Amino acid sequence: MKYLELDFIISPYSRDAADILIALVADAGLESFVDTPQGVKGYVQTGLFEQSVLDNLLDFFPIEDVKVTYRLAEAEDKNWNEEWERNGFEPVRIADRILIHSPEHHNLSPAEYDIVINPHQAFGTGTHHTTGMILERLLGMNLGHKTVLDAGCGTGVLGIFCTLKGAKSVWAYDIDRWSVDNTKENMQLNGVKNMEVVEGNASILQGKDAFDLILANINRNILLADLPSFVSVMHAGSQMILSGFYVEDIPLLVQKAESLGLSYLNHTEKENWATLLFERL
Repeated sequence: MKYLELDFIISPYSRDAADILIALVADAGLESFVDTPQGVKGYVQTGLFEQSVLDNLLDFFPIEDVKVTYRLAEAEDKNWNEEWERNGFEPVRIADRILIHSPEHHNLSPAEYDIVINPHQAFGTGTHHTTGMILERLLGMNLGHKTVLDAGCGTGVLGIFCTLKGAKSVWAYDIDRWSVDNTKENMQLNGVKNMEVVEGNASILQGKDAFDLILANINRNILLADLPSFVSVMHAGSQMILSGFYVEDIPLLVQKAESLGLSYLNHTEKENWATLLFERL
């Protein structure tokens, strides 16, 4: 399988700009990223790369006075994944109660909730604001005996945390096979038995029993398209946390959710990223 390597240069560089860039260019087919001193390197299967889409996205980069350029080259097979696994990620602490780290991290000060994640190329280690904000919300919720849906699970970190916090069961899915495999690996690393993960999109929710809580950390357009499917597996009193979008997207998502019978409860913001909490009436 042939891959292209895109070396993105962010000027001026910031961690927030890098996070936004990663979320943005995923729409052009890029599926894995490695941090560099000046930006990030992204990797994409040769046949899936849409350069015109990427160029258009970069022309409208949402941070004022930040310029993003890139160099394109062929990558040797598997180098993109090996480099990511070699570099890994730094341990992440959420609200001084959750510790997320890789199996290679040792001698860390303990936390109330300890989660081991071997991320490979899947999204979701807690380093991104959207993942962190959802975890902060979950810390304040009673998940005891709740059934949870983790839509677009990535590494499975959100669902795994729910099991640690007392959820009765978690059912997760992702459209990418490598995310499904990665979630299964991370479930084993954390000794999780009451979680199931399958490959697919929101259409596989048809005929499923209702969940007490739905988590969806995706992007705005997919959320808008999938909201009817989510609502179809919510009962009266079910709640849903959405993230993966910008603050300016809140009105559009609230309007769509309310048109489907959901009640807006509140939202949180961090560095222009947002989460939304809804409940079915």
